[in-house]
Amino acid sequence: MRQILCCMLLVGSLTSLLAYADAPKEEGFTPLFDGKTLKGWEGKHGMFRVEDGAVVAGTLKEKIPNNEFLCTEKTYKNFELRLKAKLVGEGANAGVQFRTKRIPNHHEVIGYQCDMGLMGKDNIWGSLYDESRRKKFLVIGPQEAVQKAVKLNDWNDFVIRCEGPHIQLWVNGVQTVDYTEKEEGIEDSGIIALQIHGGPASEASYRDVRIKELK
Repeated sequence: MRQILCCMLLVGSLTSLLAYADAPKEEGFTPLFDGKTLKGWEGKHGMFRVEDGAVVAGTLKEKIPNNEFLCTEKTYKNFELRLKAKLVGEGANAGVQFRTKRIPNHHEVIGYQCDMGLMGKDNIWGSLYDESRRKKFLVIGPQEAVQKAVKLNDWNDFVIRCEGPHIQLWVNGVQTVDYTEKEEGIEDSGIIALQIHGGPASEASYRDVRIKELK
């Protein structure tokens, strides 16, 4: 019995090592979320928590009073950000802020957002919104391609790449935004923030958040 147990443990260990060896290498990327705590982030207590290796924002039990954001304590300028995100619930709206800053004495932030969810009939997963500033979509992703790519109520891969005025977004390998900022005075650096939208009960989950800073 002991020999059988040892063999099982050895097989399990070898399987884990092989899985690790087959995992894609991401040279230069640094985790922003350790999968266990909210160290390095700040936000409203009780609105954000860690469950099963993910940041979970919001609740499925009651209405969410207003937009809330979990923000990095560090700012970033040129970078590639990668993460997985999932959205469930009646509200079904959230997003990832970047080159953003908090509005003093307010729950809102101001800056770019990679959106998640629906707006009327429009699928806005991977669209580029300007939160609290121009207050409009700068680019709405290609509807047919996004609808095919997005996994509703499941995990989706996001890539956000910023180099100078050039901003690119991908969802599950489909490019949704290729935008160049031309307006003067727009911030080109700031925090990264994970959003849950105010409104009907919903939860946004984020995991595997990592970043590579670019020159």
